[in-house]
Amino acid sequence: MLELKHIKKTYHVGDTETKALDDISLSFRQKEFVAILGVSGSGKTTCLNVIGGLDRYDSGDLVINGKHTVDFKDRDWDAYRNNSIGFIFQSYNLITHLGIVENVELGMTLSGVSRDEKHRRAVEALTKVGLEDHIHKKPNQLSGGQMQRVAIARALANDPDIILADEPTGALDTTTSVQIMDLIKEVAKDKLVIMVTHNPELAENYADRIVRFADGRVVSDTNPYEEEKQDDHFKLKKTSMNFFTALRLSFNNIRTKKGRTALTAFASSIGIIGIALILSLSNGFQIQIDKFQRESLTNFPIIISKQSASVNPEQMVAQSKKYKDYPKSKTAIPYDPQNDSMMHTNIFTEDYMEYIKKVDPQTVGSIGYTRVVGMNLLSKQDKGITRVDSKALNFSSYPTSLKAKGQTNKSYLKQNFDLLQGSYPKDKQDLILVVDKKNRISTQLLEALGLDKDAKSIDFHELVGKELKVVPNDLFYQSTPMGTFTFNQNYQQMYDNEKSLSVRIVGVFRQKKDVVMSELNAGIAYRDDLAQYVIDADKDSAILKAQQTSDRNVLTMEPLDADTKTQMISYLGGDETPYVITIYPRSFNAKDDVLKYLDAFNKGKSKEDQVIYTDMADTITSLSGGIIDGITMVLVAFAATSLIVSLIMIAIITYTSVLERTKEIGVLRALGARKKDITRVFDAETCLLGIFSGCLGIAIAYFLTFPINSIIYAATELKNVAQLQPIHAVLLIVISTVLTMLGGHIPARMASKKDAVEALRSE
Repeated sequence: MLELKHIKKTYHVGDTETKALDDISLSFRQKEFVAILGVSGSGKTTCLNVIGGLDRYDSGDLVINGKHTVDFKDRDWDAYRNNSIGFIFQSYNLITHLGIVENVELGMTLSGVSRDEKHRRAVEALTKVGLEDHIHKKPNQLSGGQMQRVAIARALANDPDIILADEPTGALDTTTSVQIMDLIKEVAKDKLVIMVTHNPELAENYADRIVRFADGRVVSDTNPYEEEKQDDHFKLKKTSMNFFTALRLSFNNIRTKKGRTALTAFASSIGIIGIALILSLSNGFQIQIDKFQRESLTNFPIIISKQSASVNPEQMVAQSKKYKDYPKSKTAIPYDPQNDSMMHTNIFTEDYMEYIKKVDPQTVGSIGYTRVVGMNLLSKQDKGITRVDSKALNFSSYPTSLKAKGQTNKSYLKQNFDLLQGSYPKDKQDLILVVDKKNRISTQLLEALGLDKDAKSIDFHELVGKELKVVPNDLFYQSTPMGTFTFNQNYQQMYDNEKSLSVRIVGVFRQKKDVVMSELNAGIAYRDDLAQYVIDADKDSAILKAQQTSDRNVLTMEPLDADTKTQMISYLGGDETPYVITIYPRSFNAKDDVLKYLDAFNKGKSKEDQVIYTDMADTITSLSGGIIDGITMVLVAFAATSLIVSLIMIAIITYTSVLERTKEIGVLRALGARKKDITRVFDAETCLLGIFSGCLGIAIAYFLTFPINSIIYAATELKNVAQLQPIHAVLLIVISTVLTMLGGHIPARMASKKDAVEALRSE
């Protein structure tokens, strides 16, 4: 057996016992001939230093073209084998899953020869050995002689200094042996060829120099080497194998084992399938929840009130959980309920009101202002004109819609209510009547409008067109000699006065079925500009001025505290600042922009000057938003265990592949592949397996979503719940690849440490 090793200990050829070698030497069986063919230049000198000069160095050193090798590292010997040595093995040692051209190209690949150049040289070498008609075949399609010719072509293709032939005819018949030896003799005209053989006839017929060994000792040398001093002109070109080359080698190997590869990939993909399906369902249910929230919670406004309670959502969640820490004592513990929430008074300054008015209409559809202002109402009925209590009408304002370019300017009423009769309001004098979901209105409202409250039903036509009068304070209230005020009892005079504003019901509305929450209850609603009109008309009224200077109710003369007096002044039209502001974003997504706009006002302000709002939709979603995420994490954790199993399985399969490809490892090492190149080959194989198993898992999971969606739709009528997101698919493929490479890296490292000689001896 011809072995290429690096000497780390002194080796004397004449010794009875052969010492351990590590990289570049020749060891021989009991009775072998080393036949040297060719006597050309530096190649001969190199060879003689290796063979004839071994017993002349006692420092473990070799000299290669004047270069002492005592300081050679592994990568130097790898480069030497690749650049300077061409091997012709007795058993050919071709890589079966590669074509013969790829086998010949392999050494040049490690040398960094360009793709076109190495293909040209490989074809040229195969043509030189007479295989030009077989270049598209694989080794198992060739005869023994043809495979040996491929081995010779591989040895020649990288243009080495020396050809080492280990029993090149040992596995061939006599006729083929002669052909191969003639070919080797032809090669020896340009190269130094060293051949190990048991056949003395071959040595005598073809060799220029014969070194005979017996029992590990040199018996004779027909042309002893005489040492000559040489200058160090030996240079090595480092070898390397890039990852793409390793991928190609591994892909060709995997391709020869399609069945096993498919089963391995499927087994490895089970974890990916499980996680992909969980993420698909989680994503789908989250989309359904988000859709429900968008459809149901879009109508939930952002509420800004003068009195705002700041409540921690985490406390709300904690309160909703089952409480377990019940005290065992029989004593009561005093506490202040206000400690559970912090009350904050919002100050609606003129700057803030202007800031609200400047909100982007692209993000806000409508704004509502709830003002504490009383309206003096009169109704004309069959029995005459009567004063109407606004509470009986459930009198309230509805939000004002904002117009924006490029947006569907759908008003608050159109978005949330169905028009049952009449038309939509157009100006401040137009009122609307809102019925509840059962088309009901209160008997007090019917009575205030002069309709029969005892009737079984009222036709909508009777409601549309009903008129009321809004009377200013100076007509509605009269002063008395006592300095107090009383109601004007001359209703007809007030009704007919030109300063009284006629308002009328123009339409009957009902909340839409899919609207969860609406600001308006059953009753009569008006536009905010009507309230503004009343405030402007009454701001200089006598009763208002009197109330502003008095600490008593100017109607009843009852004493008033500060808060009650403020409310009384607002009721009489003395304060246009709203009590509550409701902002309706155009969409669920636009709400974030509105909140950012509101938060921007509070930046840099003290806590007292900040304006706190309540996001009704967020209050609901914050309590339920993490449920799906929590369930997903638990299920993914369970499914991830199968990935760990896959990782272990890949390690076992990679180790099996290392055992199967031991000879290939030896061939690669003999051709100059570094240890890291061997590691790279098997890392590339696990990379391909990881990508394939990941893609297979994603494909299976994707196709499984169709029957899963059918089952879910049959049970819940929810469509397309299972939806695999592309980002999740890509991420899972990456995870599959990384985990598979991690699982196979230890066997890959084991492969790189295999001894080249032992690897070549394996079957």
